Amino acid sequence: MREVVILIPEIEPEQNVEIEVSINGKKRFINYKVELLHWESHKSPPRDRVTVLRHYIREKEKDWELVEIGAPEGESIPLVFRKRRVESSGSNIFVV
Repeated sequence: MREVVILIPEIEPEQNVEIEVSINGKKRFINYKVELLHWESHKSPPRDRVTVLRHYIREKEKDWELVEIGAPEGESIPLVFRKRRVESSGSNIFVV
């Protein structure tokens, strides 16, 4: 099993969430951030919003991965990103 769903209280956009978990006694930290994509800042007609969303996600830093696209709220849409973890095992480095 790769993931476990943990319900957290609803948070406001532009905030970060840090979760500490223990797996077989080893502590790990998981970081999430919520961002709002405002359609008006991209001057896009409604039919082009998928294209705007696609470009916005592609332009994110590569150490963050998209995990959820929320329901549109007026002129914006919330996006949840998770920080990619880098683990090392001997001389190998794994991105999870």
